[in-house]
Amino acid sequence: MTKSPIFTPVLISGCIVLMLGFAIRASFGVFQIPIAEEFDWPRADFSMAIAIQNLAWGIGQPIFGMLAEKFGDRRAIVAGALTYAAGLVLSSFAVTPLQHQFLEVLVGFGIAGTGFGVILAVVGRATAPEHRSLALGIATAAGSAGQVFGAPAAEILLGFYSWQTVFLIFAGVILAALFALPFMRAPVTATKAELEESLGTVLRRAFRDPSYTLIFVGFFSCGYQLAFITAHFPAFVTEMCGAIDPRGPLAALGITTTSALGALAISLIGLANIVGTITAGWLGKRYSKKYLLAAIYTGRTLAAALFILVPMTPTTVLLFSLSMGALWLATVPLTSGLVAHLYGLRYMGTLYGFVFLSHQLGSFMGVWLGGRMYDMTGDYTMVWWIGVGVGAFSAIVHLPIRETRSPALHPA
Repeated sequence: MTKSPIFTPVLISGCIVLMLGFAIRASFGVFQIPIAEEFDWPRADFSMAIAIQNLAWGIGQPIFGMLAEKFGDRRAIVAGALTYAAGLVLSSFAVTPLQHQFLEVLVGFGIAGTGFGVILAVVGRATAPEHRSLALGIATAAGSAGQVFGAPAAEILLGFYSWQTVFLIFAGVILAALFALPFMRAPVTATKAELEESLGTVLRRAFRDPSYTLIFVGFFSCGYQLAFITAHFPAFVTEMCGAIDPRGPLAALGITTTSALGALAISLIGLANIVGTITAGWLGKRYSKKYLLAAIYTGRTLAAALFILVPMTPTTVLLFSLSMGALWLATVPLTSGLVAHLYGLRYMGTLYGFVFLSHQLGSFMGVWLGGRMYDMTGDYTMVWWIGVGVGAFSAIVHLPIRETRSPALHPA
Protein backbone atom coordinates (compact mmCIF):
# COMPACT_ATOMS: atom_id res chain seq x y z
CA MET A 1 0.00 0.00 0.00
CA THR A 2 1.46 3.38 -1.04
CA LYS A 3 2.02 5.75 1.85
CA SER A 4 0.68 9.26 1.38
CA PRO A 5 3.36 12.01 1.44
CA ILE A 6 3.59 14.68 4.12
CA PHE A 7 4.97 17.39 1.83
CA THR A 8 2.29 18.10 -0.74
CA PRO A 9 1.99 21.11 -3.10
CA VAL A 10 -0.77 22.43 -0.82
CA LEU A 11 1.45 22.27 2.25
CA ILE A 12 4.42 23.89 0.49
CA SER A 13 2.39 26.73 -1.05
CA GLY A 14 0.53 27.26 2.24
CA CYS A 15 3.88 27.56 4.01
CA ILE A 16 4.99 30.25 1.54
CA VAL A 17 1.87 32.36 2.10
CA LEU A 18 2.13 32.04 5.89
CA MET A 19 5.85 32.78 5.92
CA LEU A 20 5.57 36.02 3.95
CA GLY A 21 2.43 37.20 5.73
CA PHE A 22 3.88 36.59 9.17
CA ALA A 23 7.24 38.13 8.29
CA ILE A 24 5.42 41.42 7.77
CA ARG A 25 3.15 41.05 10.79
CA ALA A 26 6.05 40.21 13.13
CA SER A 27 7.90 43.39 12.14
CA PHE A 28 5.38 45.90 13.49
CA GLY A 29 7.06 46.13 16.90
CA VAL A 30 10.19 47.48 15.16
CA PHE A 31 8.16 50.49 13.97
CA GLN A 32 7.06 51.46 17.51
CA ILE A 33 9.88 53.88 18.23
CA PRO A 34 10.47 55.36 14.69
CA ILE A 35 6.80 56.27 14.20
CA ALA A 36 6.32 57.57 17.77
CA GLU A 37 9.47 59.71 17.48
CA GLU A 38 8.60 61.15 14.05
CA PHE A 39 5.20 62.39 15.18
CA ASP A 40 6.02 62.83 18.89
CA TRP A 41 3.21 60.49 19.90
CA PRO A 42 2.76 58.73 23.25
CA ARG A 43 3.65 55.04 23.10
CA ALA A 44 -0.04 54.16 23.54
CA ASP A 45 -1.05 55.68 20.18
CA PHE A 46 0.81 53.29 17.88
CA SER A 47 0.24 50.49 20.39
CA MET A 48 -3.48 51.06 19.92
CA ALA A 49 -3.01 50.77 16.15
CA ILE A 50 -1.30 47.38 16.55
CA ALA A 51 -3.92 46.34 19.09
CA ILE A 52 -6.71 47.19 16.62
CA GLN A 53 -4.83 45.23 13.96
CA ASN A 54 -4.87 42.16 16.21
CA LEU A 55 -8.55 42.60 17.07
CA ALA A 56 -9.47 43.00 13.38
CA TRP A 57 -7.44 39.88 12.63
CA GLY A 58 -9.51 37.98 15.18
CA ILE A 59 -12.84 39.30 13.93
CA GLY A 60 -11.84 38.64 10.33
CA GLN A 61 -10.69 35.07 10.95
CA PRO A 62 -14.12 33.37 11.16
CA ILE A 63 -15.39 35.66 8.39
CA PHE A 64 -12.62 34.57 6.00
CA GLY A 65 -13.10 30.99 7.16
CA MET A 66 -16.76 31.16 6.08
CA LEU A 67 -15.83 32.91 2.82
CA ALA A 68 -13.32 30.15 2.04
CA GLU A 69 -15.89 27.43 2.73
CA LYS A 70 -18.55 29.16 0.62
CA PHE A 71 -16.59 30.65 -2.30
CA GLY A 72 -13.31 28.72 -2.27
CA ASP A 73 -10.02 28.91 -0.43
CA ARG A 74 -8.06 30.68 -3.15
CA ARG A 75 -10.59 33.47 -3.56
CA ALA A 76 -10.52 34.09 0.18
CA ILE A 77 -6.70 34.22 0.16
CA VAL A 78 -6.66 36.65 -2.81
CA ALA A 79 -9.12 38.91 -0.99
CA GLY A 80 -6.96 38.74 2.12
CA ALA A 81 -3.73 39.59 0.28
CA LEU A 82 -5.32 42.55 -1.52
CA THR A 83 -6.76 43.87 1.74
CA TYR A 84 -3.40 43.40 3.49
CA ALA A 85 -1.55 45.32 0.76
CA ALA A 86 -4.15 48.11 0.70
CA GLY A 87 -3.83 48.57 4.45
CA LEU A 88 -0.03 48.83 4.24
CA VAL A 89 -0.07 51.26 1.31
CA LEU A 90 -2.64 53.55 2.88
CA SER A 91 -0.87 53.39 6.26
CA SER A 92 2.28 54.75 4.62
CA PHE A 93 0.39 58.02 4.06
CA ALA A 94 -1.14 58.19 7.56
CA VAL A 95 -0.02 61.13 9.71
CA THR A 96 -2.37 60.96 12.71
CA PRO A 97 -2.91 58.25 15.33
CA LEU A 98 -6.57 57.91 14.29
CA GLN A 99 -5.60 57.30 10.66
CA HIS A 100 -3.12 54.59 11.63
CA GLN A 101 -5.61 52.97 13.97
CA PHE A 102 -8.39 52.97 11.36
CA LEU A 103 -6.17 51.58 8.59
CA GLU A 104 -4.88 48.78 10.82
CA VAL A 105 -8.38 47.31 10.48
CA LEU A 106 -7.53 46.61 6.83
CA VAL A 107 -4.15 45.13 7.78
CA GLY A 108 -5.78 42.92 10.40
CA PHE A 109 -8.40 41.62 7.98
CA GLY A 110 -5.63 41.02 5.46
CA ILE A 111 -3.70 38.92 7.97
CA ALA A 112 -6.88 36.94 8.63
CA GLY A 113 -7.30 36.16 4.93
CA THR A 114 -3.70 35.00 4.54
CA GLY A 115 -3.23 33.49 7.99
CA PHE A 116 -3.78 30.37 10.04
CA GLY A 117 -7.57 30.07 9.88
CA VAL A 118 -7.77 29.72 6.10
CA ILE A 119 -4.40 28.10 5.39
CA LEU A 120 -4.51 25.46 8.15
CA ALA A 121 -8.00 24.40 7.08
CA VAL A 122 -6.73 23.84 3.52
CA VAL A 123 -3.68 21.95 4.77
CA GLY A 124 -5.83 19.86 7.10
CA ARG A 125 -8.15 18.77 4.29
CA ALA A 126 -5.26 18.03 1.92
CA THR A 127 -3.31 15.87 4.38
CA ALA A 128 -3.85 12.24 5.29
CA PRO A 129 -5.10 11.72 8.88
CA GLU A 130 -1.87 10.02 9.98
CA HIS A 131 0.16 13.10 8.93
CA ARG A 132 -2.33 15.86 9.78
CA SER A 133 -0.97 16.93 13.18
CA LEU A 134 2.61 17.10 11.88
CA ALA A 135 1.56 18.93 8.69
CA LEU A 136 -0.28 21.53 10.76
CA GLY A 137 2.87 21.91 12.83
CA ILE A 138 5.01 22.40 9.73
CA ALA A 139 2.62 25.02 8.32
CA THR A 140 2.56 26.84 11.64
CA ALA A 141 6.36 26.72 11.79
CA ALA A 142 6.43 28.46 8.40
CA GLY A 143 4.88 31.47 10.10
CA SER A 144 7.76 31.38 12.56
CA ALA A 145 10.23 31.18 9.69
CA GLY A 146 8.78 34.48 8.52
CA GLN A 147 9.25 35.90 11.98
CA VAL A 148 12.94 34.91 11.87
CA PHE A 149 13.67 37.40 9.10
CA GLY A 150 10.69 39.79 9.31
CA ALA A 151 11.82 41.99 12.22
CA PRO A 152 15.53 42.05 11.24
CA ALA A 153 14.57 42.82 7.63
CA ALA A 154 12.47 45.75 8.81
CA GLU A 155 15.36 46.95 11.00
CA ILE A 156 17.78 46.76 8.05
CA LEU A 157 15.38 48.47 5.65
CA LEU A 158 14.78 51.27 8.16
CA GLY A 159 18.52 51.95 7.98
CA PHE A 160 18.12 52.86 4.30
CA TYR A 161 14.51 53.97 3.87
CA SER A 162 11.79 55.77 5.76
CA TRP A 163 9.19 53.66 7.54
CA GLN A 164 6.67 54.77 4.89
CA THR A 165 8.80 53.25 2.10
CA VAL A 166 9.26 50.04 4.09
CA PHE A 167 5.46 49.71 4.35
CA LEU A 168 5.22 50.01 0.54
CA ILE A 169 7.92 47.36 0.10
CA PHE A 170 6.03 45.03 2.42
CA ALA A 171 2.82 45.59 0.42
CA GLY A 172 4.64 44.29 -2.65
CA VAL A 173 5.90 41.28 -0.69
CA ILE A 174 2.42 40.15 0.38
CA LEU A 175 1.14 40.47 -3.18
CA ALA A 176 4.06 38.30 -4.34
CA ALA A 177 2.66 35.52 -2.12
CA LEU A 178 -0.22 35.15 -4.58
CA PHE A 179 2.12 33.33 -6.98
CA ALA A 180 1.76 30.30 -4.70
CA LEU A 181 -2.02 30.15 -5.13
CA PRO A 182 -2.24 27.87 -8.20
CA PHE A 183 -1.13 25.01 -5.94
CA MET A 184 -3.68 25.73 -3.19
CA ARG A 185 -6.17 23.06 -4.16
CA ALA A 186 -7.56 20.73 -1.52
CA PRO A 187 -10.50 18.33 -1.53
CA VAL A 188 -13.41 18.85 0.84
CA THR A 189 -12.60 15.87 3.05
CA ALA A 190 -15.57 15.09 5.27
CA THR A 191 -17.61 12.21 6.55
CA LYS A 192 -21.17 11.64 5.38
CA ALA A 193 -22.47 13.09 8.64
CA GLU A 194 -20.39 16.24 8.22
CA LEU A 195 -21.59 16.81 4.65
CA GLU A 196 -25.22 16.49 5.75
CA GLU A 197 -24.86 19.06 8.53
CA SER A 198 -25.18 22.79 7.95
CA LEU A 199 -22.69 25.32 9.31
CA GLY A 200 -25.32 26.62 11.71
CA THR A 201 -25.90 23.14 13.15
CA VAL A 202 -22.19 22.56 13.69
CA LEU A 203 -21.71 25.97 15.28
CA ARG A 204 -24.63 25.49 17.66
CA ARG A 205 -23.31 22.09 18.74
CA ALA A 206 -19.81 23.49 19.26
CA PHE A 207 -20.97 26.49 21.26
CA ARG A 208 -23.05 24.25 23.52
CA ASP A 209 -20.03 22.01 24.14
CA PRO A 210 -18.10 22.94 27.34
CA SER A 211 -14.89 21.67 25.73
CA TYR A 212 -15.18 24.21 22.89
CA THR A 213 -15.74 26.95 25.47
CA LEU A 214 -12.62 25.89 27.37
CA ILE A 215 -10.56 25.86 24.15
CA PHE A 216 -11.92 29.34 23.36
CA VAL A 217 -11.12 30.74 26.81
CA GLY A 218 -7.72 29.07 27.02
CA PHE A 219 -6.50 30.55 23.74
CA PHE A 220 -6.89 34.09 25.15
CA SER A 221 -3.59 34.01 27.05
CA CYS A 222 -1.72 32.76 23.98
CA GLY A 223 -2.77 35.88 22.11
CA TYR A 224 -2.02 38.16 25.06
CA GLN A 225 1.52 36.89 25.51
CA LEU A 226 2.48 36.65 21.84
CA ALA A 227 1.10 40.02 20.76
CA PHE A 228 2.50 41.87 23.77
CA ILE A 229 5.97 40.46 23.13
CA THR A 230 5.84 41.00 19.36
CA ALA A 231 4.69 44.62 19.73
CA HIS A 232 6.62 45.73 22.81
CA PHE A 233 9.60 43.45 23.37
CA PRO A 234 11.91 45.25 20.89
CA ALA A 235 11.21 48.58 22.63
CA PHE A 236 11.41 46.91 26.08
CA VAL A 237 14.86 45.51 25.28
CA THR A 238 16.01 48.76 23.67
CA GLU A 239 15.23 50.78 26.79
CA MET A 240 15.82 48.36 29.67
CA CYS A 241 18.57 45.92 28.68
CA GLY A 242 22.10 46.26 29.98
CA ALA A 243 24.82 47.41 27.60
CA ILE A 244 26.24 45.06 24.98
CA ASP A 245 29.91 44.23 25.47
CA PRO A 246 31.74 45.83 22.50
CA ARG A 247 34.26 42.96 22.61
CA GLY A 248 31.69 40.19 23.00
CA PRO A 249 30.23 37.72 20.49
CA LEU A 250 27.11 39.84 19.83
CA ALA A 251 29.23 42.81 18.79
CA ALA A 252 31.28 40.51 16.57
CA LEU A 253 28.03 39.59 14.80
CA GLY A 254 27.18 43.26 14.28
CA ILE A 255 24.70 43.51 17.17
CA THR A 256 26.09 46.61 18.87
CA THR A 257 22.94 48.36 20.11
CA THR A 258 20.04 47.25 22.27
CA SER A 259 17.73 48.26 19.41
CA ALA A 260 19.39 45.69 17.16
CA LEU A 261 19.23 43.17 20.02
CA GLY A 262 15.47 43.74 20.29
CA ALA A 263 15.00 42.90 16.62
CA LEU A 264 17.31 39.88 17.01
CA ALA A 265 15.21 38.68 19.96
CA ILE A 266 12.06 38.53 17.80
CA SER A 267 14.06 36.66 15.17
CA LEU A 268 15.38 34.14 17.70
CA ILE A 269 11.87 33.54 19.02
CA GLY A 270 10.79 32.67 15.49
CA LEU A 271 13.84 30.48 14.92
CA ALA A 272 13.32 28.47 18.10
CA ASN A 273 9.64 28.15 17.33
CA ILE A 274 10.30 26.38 14.04
CA VAL A 275 11.65 23.48 16.07
CA GLY A 276 9.09 23.85 18.87
CA THR A 277 6.05 23.96 16.60
CA ILE A 278 7.07 21.00 14.45
CA THR A 279 7.81 19.06 17.64
CA ALA A 280 4.39 19.96 19.04
CA GLY A 281 2.74 18.76 15.82
CA TRP A 282 4.66 15.48 16.01
CA LEU A 283 3.76 14.98 19.68
CA GLY A 284 0.11 15.83 18.98
CA LYS A 285 -0.27 12.61 16.99
CA ARG A 286 1.07 10.53 19.86
CA TYR A 287 -0.09 12.16 23.09
CA SER A 288 -3.10 13.95 24.55
CA LYS A 289 -3.36 17.40 22.98
CA LYS A 290 -4.96 18.97 26.05
CA TYR A 291 -2.10 17.85 28.32
CA LEU A 292 0.46 19.06 25.82
CA LEU A 293 -1.28 22.45 25.72
CA ALA A 294 -1.33 22.64 29.52
CA ALA A 295 2.39 21.86 29.59
CA ILE A 296 3.16 24.55 27.00
CA TYR A 297 1.27 27.24 28.94
CA THR A 298 3.01 26.17 32.15
CA GLY A 299 6.40 26.45 30.43
CA ARG A 300 5.59 29.91 29.11
CA THR A 301 4.45 31.06 32.54
CA LEU A 302 7.67 29.91 34.20
CA ALA A 303 9.89 31.42 31.48
CA ALA A 304 8.16 34.82 31.71
CA ALA A 305 8.24 34.87 35.53
CA LEU A 306 11.95 34.02 35.68
CA PHE A 307 12.82 36.61 33.03
CA ILE A 308 11.15 39.50 34.84
CA LEU A 309 12.57 38.49 38.23
CA VAL A 310 16.23 38.82 37.16
CA PRO A 311 18.09 41.88 35.82
CA MET A 312 17.80 42.18 32.05
CA THR A 313 21.08 41.56 30.27
CA PRO A 314 21.87 40.53 26.68
CA THR A 315 22.32 36.97 27.96
CA THR A 316 18.92 36.81 29.68
CA VAL A 317 17.27 38.32 26.56
CA LEU A 318 18.78 35.59 24.39
CA LEU A 319 17.89 32.80 26.84
CA PHE A 320 14.33 34.03 27.22
CA SER A 321 13.90 34.40 23.45
CA LEU A 322 15.01 30.83 22.83
CA SER A 323 12.91 29.32 25.64
CA MET A 324 9.77 31.32 24.84
CA GLY A 325 10.32 30.71 21.15
CA ALA A 326 10.27 26.95 21.63
CA LEU A 327 6.74 27.37 23.05
CA TRP A 328 5.65 30.32 20.89
CA LEU A 329 3.21 28.93 18.31
CA ALA A 330 3.38 25.36 19.55
CA THR A 331 -0.22 25.84 20.72
CA VAL A 332 -1.52 26.40 17.18
CA PRO A 333 -1.19 22.91 15.60
CA LEU A 334 -2.48 21.37 18.84
CA THR A 335 -5.45 23.73 19.15
CA SER A 336 -6.39 23.56 15.46
CA GLY A 337 -5.87 19.79 15.49
CA LEU A 338 -8.08 19.47 18.55
CA VAL A 339 -10.85 21.46 16.85
CA ALA A 340 -10.58 19.29 13.71
CA HIS A 341 -10.63 16.10 15.80
CA LEU A 342 -13.64 17.11 17.88
CA TYR A 343 -15.81 18.74 15.20
CA GLY A 344 -14.56 17.48 11.82
CA LEU A 345 -12.86 19.04 8.81
CA ARG A 346 -15.86 20.35 6.87
CA TYR A 347 -16.13 23.62 8.80
CA MET A 348 -12.71 23.60 10.47
CA GLY A 349 -11.82 27.06 9.11
CA THR A 350 -14.87 28.70 10.67
CA LEU A 351 -14.73 26.78 13.96
CA TYR A 352 -11.02 27.47 14.40
CA GLY A 353 -11.69 31.06 13.33
CA PHE A 354 -14.03 31.61 16.27
CA VAL A 355 -11.50 30.06 18.66
CA PHE A 356 -8.85 32.31 17.15
CA LEU A 357 -11.06 35.32 17.89
CA SER A 358 -10.38 34.65 21.59
CA HIS A 359 -6.65 34.57 20.79
CA GLN A 360 -6.95 37.98 19.16
CA LEU A 361 -9.01 39.45 21.99
CA GLY A 362 -6.03 38.54 24.13
CA SER A 363 -3.73 40.07 21.51
CA PHE A 364 -5.67 43.33 21.59
CA MET A 365 -5.47 43.45 25.38
CA GLY A 366 -1.75 42.63 25.47
CA VAL A 367 -0.75 45.26 22.90
CA TRP A 368 -3.09 48.01 24.10
CA LEU A 369 -2.45 47.45 27.79
CA GLY A 370 1.29 47.36 27.15
CA GLY A 371 1.25 50.85 25.61
CA ARG A 372 -1.24 52.21 28.14
CA MET A 373 0.62 50.96 31.21
CA TYR A 374 3.94 52.12 29.77
CA ASP A 375 2.64 55.67 29.41
CA MET A 376 1.21 55.53 32.96
CA THR A 377 4.13 53.92 34.79
CA GLY A 378 7.15 54.23 32.48
CA ASP A 379 7.75 50.48 32.25
CA TYR A 380 6.15 47.16 31.29
CA THR A 381 6.43 45.30 34.61
CA MET A 382 2.74 45.19 35.55
CA VAL A 383 1.66 44.13 32.05
CA TRP A 384 4.28 41.39 32.11
CA TRP A 385 2.96 39.97 35.40
CA ILE A 386 -0.60 39.99 34.05
CA GLY A 387 0.72 37.82 31.20
CA VAL A 388 2.20 35.42 33.75
CA GLY A 389 -1.20 35.18 35.46
CA VAL A 390 -3.26 34.52 32.33
CA GLY A 391 -0.70 31.93 31.20
CA ALA A 392 -1.16 30.00 34.45
CA PHE A 393 -4.94 30.27 34.02
CA SER A 394 -4.78 28.75 30.52
CA ALA A 395 -2.65 25.87 31.77
CA ILE A 396 -5.45 25.00 34.20
CA VAL A 397 -8.51 25.41 31.95
CA HIS A 398 -7.21 22.98 29.33
CA LEU A 399 -7.20 20.07 31.75
CA PRO A 400 -11.00 19.35 31.78
CA ILE A 401 -11.34 19.37 27.96
CA ARG A 402 -12.99 16.24 26.53
CA GLU A 403 -10.95 14.75 23.70
CA THR A 404 -13.56 12.22 22.58
CA ARG A 405 -14.99 13.05 19.16
CA SER A 406 -18.73 13.58 18.82
CA PRO A 407 -20.46 10.32 17.78
CA ALA A 408 -22.31 12.24 15.07
CA LEU A 409 -19.05 12.82 13.22
CA HIS A 410 -17.84 9.25 13.05
CA PRO A 411 -17.88 7.86 9.53
CA ALA A 412 -21.16 6.26 8.61
